[in-house]
Amino acid sequence: MEKVDLKITGMHCESCVKLVEKALGKAEGVDTAVVNFIAGKASVSYDPAVTDPSRLVREVEKRGYGARLLDSGVTRKDDSLYRDELRVLRRRLITGAVFAIPALIFGMFFMQSPIPFQGYILWILATPVQFYVGREFYRGAWAAFRNGTSNMDTLVALGTSAAYFYSVFLVLFEGGHDQYFEASAVLITLVVFGKYLEALSKHRTSEAISSLEKLFPKEASLVRNGLEVLVPVEELDPGDILVVRPGEQVPVDGEIIKGRTTLDESMITGESVPVSRGEGQEVIGSTINREGSFTMKVVRIGAETMLAKIIRLVEDAQMQKAPVQRFADRVSSRFVPAVIAIACMTFILWFFVLGASPGFALVATVSVLVIACPCALGLATPTAIMVGTGMGAREGILIKGGDALETAGRVSHIVFDKTGTITQAALEVTAITVQDGFSEAEFLRMAAAIELGSEHPLAQALVRKAGALGIEPAGAEAFLSHAGRGAEAMVEGSPYLIGSLRFIEEAGIDTALFRAAAEQAEAEGQTVIMLAGAGNALGIAALSDSLRPEAEEAVRRLHAMGISTTMITGDNERVAHAIAVQAGISSYRAGVLPAEKAAFIKELQEKETVAMVGDGINDAPALAQADIGIAMGSGTDIAMEAGDIVFMRDDLLSLPRAIRLSRLTMQRIRLNLFWALFYNVIGIPVAAGLFYPWTGWLLNPMIAGGAMAMSSVSVVLSSLFLKRKKF
Repeated sequence: MEKVDLKITGMHCESCVKLVEKALGKAEGVDTAVVNFIAGKASVSYDPAVTDPSRLVREVEKRGYGARLLDSGVTRKDDSLYRDELRVLRRRLITGAVFAIPALIFGMFFMQSPIPFQGYILWILATPVQFYVGREFYRGAWAAFRNGTSNMDTLVALGTSAAYFYSVFLVLFEGGHDQYFEASAVLITLVVFGKYLEALSKHRTSEAISSLEKLFPKEASLVRNGLEVLVPVEELDPGDILVVRPGEQVPVDGEIIKGRTTLDESMITGESVPVSRGEGQEVIGSTINREGSFTMKVVRIGAETMLAKIIRLVEDAQMQKAPVQRFADRVSSRFVPAVIAIACMTFILWFFVLGASPGFALVATVSVLVIACPCALGLATPTAIMVGTGMGAREGILIKGGDALETAGRVSHIVFDKTGTITQAALEVTAITVQDGFSEAEFLRMAAAIELGSEHPLAQALVRKAGALGIEPAGAEAFLSHAGRGAEAMVEGSPYLIGSLRFIEEAGIDTALFRAAAEQAEAEGQTVIMLAGAGNALGIAALSDSLRPEAEEAVRRLHAMGISTTMITGDNERVAHAIAVQAGISSYRAGVLPAEKAAFIKELQEKETVAMVGDGINDAPALAQADIGIAMGSGTDIAMEAGDIVFMRDDLLSLPRAIRLSRLTMQRIRLNLFWALFYNVIGIPVAAGLFYPWTGWLLNPMIAGGAMAMSSVSVVLSSLFLKRKKF
């Protein structure tokens, strides 16, 4: 399966989204199709052996909408498309105002004393508005009709056409008195004005993507044949050598091969404090070189760079729908037919049952058609999700979609991995205890030989210790890792084991000689590793891993939010207890193997909504099992794949902030949905004249149209107001 993004134009409400999704979803060879109204995009997964993007474009166009293929390159700038949309709306708005305002003046000021041929003058003024400014509503309504559905265009087209053609009838056959030309003209102009404001507001909800795209550097200083040449970034290839000077952006992802510098990575990680980088260390494209020139080798280019992946992740997240949106989708799918039915009942009731004049019944009917707004319901959820995920991305918190955002807000229990999550994973060997006749140097020579084949932080700490002391590891072969327990290998022809005391004991080796020293180290929160060979315990190494400086504060904030915490680790009871007490964590589970972490989380899920926080390397099963997986990985590729939420900043305080952001976003969504429903529940009965017999309230269609236009704008502005919230 391949994936393609299409830019969709001509969508006016959630009904349009459903129609486009249905058309693409039923197309031959298409696996999934998701349409985002706010972004104006469709993301389609398809079988290239069966169909292709051009066919998908035609499927959309057959439904009366515009579609074009979006560039799959690094920067998918929609600014030109956005400007085109605004230019068309602005032209329609100005044209509408030029004709509608004089029509309104004539209709209002000369209502009691009409001037000669006033009806014909108003007819002339209203016609360009009806059929030029309002042509998109007719097109949308006709496309919906051909596909057996209805949308907001249907309501506007029906309402304004009823007012316009009834006025034509009055002018031709009834002398032109009490006509409604100005009402239809002003109504269409107000709706277009609302669409213009909506377009401006919607663009602001997606400005997080635009601001990230603007970070891409344009040029790079390439070293070619010993000379520096300024070339476009698009021309770079992996392996190229670049020079980066102070104040310049790092062009692409790479590795420093000469020099040392300080980089501002805030645009990627959200971390305001510059970081130091030297030879052999990776640098991220688009970050700012603060001081010191350096030479780098290009590692990743184009769509493979960290910034491009972040943009793609945020785009994908904003395309996904939150579960709460299903409610709005169900309501929207039935909304327009219900409104048309209510409008028909309104006319029948007033004209045929209550004996009102045709003009009175028409005013009530048109008001019902134009005050109803399915757009507000359709905008309520996606606008808030786009703002929320954008806010998170700017702070180095990547939330992979509306479902993750919604679930994070419901989390009641958080499970932490220990090493690399609660602790810094900067393990150091603090003490080595060996049996008589076996030296510390020999312990490290044998241990490093086995651990060279392992990527576990404990193994790396032992290898680093040996290297720091200049000890050359012995030759090892037949390495075999036992996840969460230890490892074994043949070292210089003899079998050796290294791992936890439990692992060594399970191999039938007596550990009594080192038990007292091991218990003392573990009571101090240190991890103990034992080396055994020839059936004997040879020695132990105590390794310390300091608590993250922000861990205690992060846990305190979570508890203040009503969230309980558990630490889960493969370490023994004493080490787990010591770390849990230091961090202030509610409970802990010790001696748990990687395969058992998922089972523990499944047990918790029977009662609570559970989040798992890990480093994204060896916690994949637990992260997948949890209701939401949160990866601490400083933006590593593994972490970005593993979690539903990824922290680019290696800071545990991002966790309570992410949950608060989720809760704020969900509160805004619920507020938006309430406002959209409340508006329609109150507005439609008032427009239908339900309260007229007691209050004399009867909405003018122009007021109803203005209210409809402003309702969707107000929902978008409500979502934008989320940006003012601190999290």
